[in-house]
Amino acid sequence: MSEVIIAAASGLIGTMIGGLISYFIQKEQLKNEILKIREENKTEFQAEQTARHFLSHANYTDRSFETLQKHLGGFEDDELRKILVRAGAVRVYRDDGSEWWRLLSRMDEYISSKKK
Repeated sequence: MSEVIIAAASGLIGTMIGGLISYFIQKEQLKNEILKIREENKTEFQAEQTARHFLSHANYTDRSFETLQKHLGGFEDDELRKILVRAGAVRVYRDDGSEWWRLLSRMDEYISSKKK
C-alpha cells in the first residue's frame, strides 16, 4: 500500500514541478513577444507618447492640428489623427474652422477653465 502512495505522490510532485516550469517558460515567452511587438511598432508607440506629452502641457489644454503636425513630422494627416485618437485625444473645431485636439482626460479641466 505504501508503494502505491509513494508512486502517486512522486507522480503528483513531478507533475507539479513540470507545470511550474511550463508556466514560467510561457510567462517569459509572452513577455518577449510583447517586447518584440512593441519594438516592431516603436515609431507609433513613441508618436502616441509624444502626442500625450504635448496635449498634457500644464498651460494648454488644446493644441492646434498644425502645431502637432509640426512637432510630430513624418505622418500623413489621417495617420496623425489616428495616433492622436489612440493617445486619448478628441478633435474639436473652433469658430474659425481650425482643427484643435485635447486629451479626453483633460475635458473637465477645459470646462472649468471656460466657466471662469
